[in-house]
Amino acid sequence: MDLATTLGLVLGFLMMLGALFAMAGHGSGGVHLAGFIDPPAIMMVLGGGLAVILVGFPLKRVLATAGVIKKLFVRKPEHPEALIDELVKLAEVARRDGLLALENKAKEIRNPFIAMGIRMAVDGIKPETVEEVMRTEIRAMEARHYEGKKVLELVGRCGPAFGMIATLLGLVMMLGNLSDAAAIGPSMAVALVGTLYGAVTANLICIPFSEKLAFLSHEEAMIKEIVVRGVLAIQSGDSPRIVQQKLSTFLPPHLRPDSQEVA
Repeated sequence: MDLATTLGLVLGFLMMLGALFAMAGHGSGGVHLAGFIDPPAIMMVLGGGLAVILVGFPLKRVLATAGVIKKLFVRKPEHPEALIDELVKLAEVARRDGLLALENKAKEIRNPFIAMGIRMAVDGIKPETVEEVMRTEIRAMEARHYEGKKVLELVGRCGPAFGMIATLLGLVMMLGNLSDAAAIGPSMAVALVGTLYGAVTANLICIPFSEKLAFLSHEEAMIKEIVVRGVLAIQSGDSPRIVQQKLSTFLPPHLRPDSQEVA
């Protein structure tokens, strides 16, 4: 589970709530949280955002966005150092028993991307073809992630606009009833809630979500690049020491293992 996403959202809303109570301490009216709940404004911002992505993207892509957002909260992170260790062990088997000895090992590999590469190598497919297939898989993954990011970015751009539309509608209704002077203040407050909803939706949810997706996509692409380099090194017959040295360049210096540990 990715606690950072959850903690960020909770912290953001808590800070807004804390700011409200802090501002209330400077006045005498107190905080009336019910005043910040406006169903028409919610309908305008959320419904408008949904309408925009339905216009801008195919329905299949919109429905798939839910799964993309789920990854922001629930995902199993890959550890590059553990992945490198696994590839080095496979290189040891290939070096000791031959490349064909990895055929049975491929069934035990949990990472499907590694298993795919090892199976192609064992089947005697040319290294150029193995690399092309694996890199095509990476590009397809990045394209899927890019589409999910664009959906969130679109809502992030249009959310404030629909919040402003909700505010304008509220102002129009308020100006149409100026005869009741006592209702002008509360009506203005309700009208501005729409702008608040739009700003929060864009700047606390959609834009940060899209940036997190971009980061996770880059991280996953790097993991898969390690696998590609490892599989090609194993297929070319590199020693475990060389495989480790090649793959350790992807790690920060403090995470790189001592090359003397590898035989």
